[in-house]
Amino acid sequence: MLLSFRFSLSILFLLHVFSAHANSHWTVNSLPGFSGELPFSLETGYVGVGDWEEFQLFYYFIKSYSNPKTDPLVLWLTGGPGCSALSGLAFESGPINFEGELKEGSLPRVLINPYSWTQNTSILYLDLPVGTGFSYAKTSKDHISGDHEQVQHSLQFLKKWFDDHPEFISNPFYISGNSYSGMIVPMVALAILEGTYKHIFSFINFQGYILGNPITIPHANENCQIPFAHNMALISDELYQSLEASCQGEYVNIDPNNVECLKHYDTFTKCTSVVRDSCILWSKCSSLKEPQTKSGQRRSLINSIFVGQRCREHDAILAYYWANNDEVQKALHIHEGSIGEWIRCRGKEYYNFELTSVFPYHVNLSSKGYRSLIYSGDHDMVVPHIETHAWIKALNYSIVDDWRPWFIEDEVGGYTRSFANNMTFVTVKGGGHTPEYLREESSIVFKRWIVGEWL
Repeated sequence: MLLSFRFSLSILFLLHVFSAHANSHWTVNSLPGFSGELPFSLETGYVGVGDWEEFQLFYYFIKSYSNPKTDPLVLWLTGGPGCSALSGLAFESGPINFEGELKEGSLPRVLINPYSWTQNTSILYLDLPVGTGFSYAKTSKDHISGDHEQVQHSLQFLKKWFDDHPEFISNPFYISGNSYSGMIVPMVALAILEGTYKHIFSFINFQGYILGNPITIPHANENCQIPFAHNMALISDELYQSLEASCQGEYVNIDPNNVECLKHYDTFTKCTSVVRDSCILWSKCSSLKEPQTKSGQRRSLINSIFVGQRCREHDAILAYYWANNDEVQKALHIHEGSIGEWIRCRGKEYYNFELTSVFPYHVNLSSKGYRSLIYSGDHDMVVPHIETHAWIKALNYSIVDDWRPWFIEDEVGGYTRSFANNMTFVTVKGGGHTPEYLREESSIVFKRWIVGEWL
């Protein structure tokens, strides 16, 4: 009886949290930096979450170019943790990107991305956790979030967003993310399908999840960096053998008394510090620094500089100029005074890392048979593909489509393997940590998979 009473109280509390309603959204027809009306449907808005809606989550919503009434709907959670949804919108899977001179005060030009994933899918880009991008806390600008809070806020956001957009309830629904969102997406997916939330989200047409170069077991990716570097000829056979012998596969928490391991790991660091770990084919561009979180003050970065195309910081700084422009924030309907400065990725000091692994969530989700796409840029050293493939194999499902190349016309785009749990693993040849490094190839993988085509 007591358990029943407590359960009823918890349901009432959740209903209170989920039913409080003070959301706002706007249709955006034009953007500063783009000439004329946008050739796609863009909605921006805020959804209040928390016990008293003290947290305001900002989102961008792009409707599918094809048939938004029936096409899949994807919730996109950017990694970091604490990297803005604008990363996904402008660099990875969305319909825009930027061009311009790196000169403070200039407004970058907005270009249309021909490889947007929104050609046959509607995507909801969410600034999460609180304090990321344009999302903010009414109580404090220095709010510290964490894994569990991020999951709870995702669920509250989804319920309220669907309440405001009932026309999308029947659409096939997927959750997507990359990098650190690999820790969040499986938890949100399972919460929708199980436990207390199952009753609240029974209306959602959940179909599966999508992860790119995902962190799954923190630090396992770092331990895989040494074999990856050896496979990619970044370190010598002799150094690799010395590291293996002295460190025994543990490169994160090295025993301070293990002098041999520390010495060889220092050599490894010197060898690899000159390459970009997120895509070893790209320049590191050490002369450019992306703005980092600290105070709410805007800073002077550089006056004017020419940078080659394969420099990620170039795009990041253009995004910084664009998002901090007053006219841009007015066009996006940003709440005036809600943030001091837009930063693409918030500092880790504002986040509590609470999870040690989400592998059990993949085990649970796999048993339910929902679709999943796990893709890896094969030149990413942050979360090497060998680590991702290792935990996928550890799920211990039989192979239904064995390792083979997939093609773009007559060119190999990467390799793929599918398993009996409805999980597809794909590598993108030459790709990096996020889709931005090879936008066309990444979009082809997604567009084929989302409609059920053979890769």
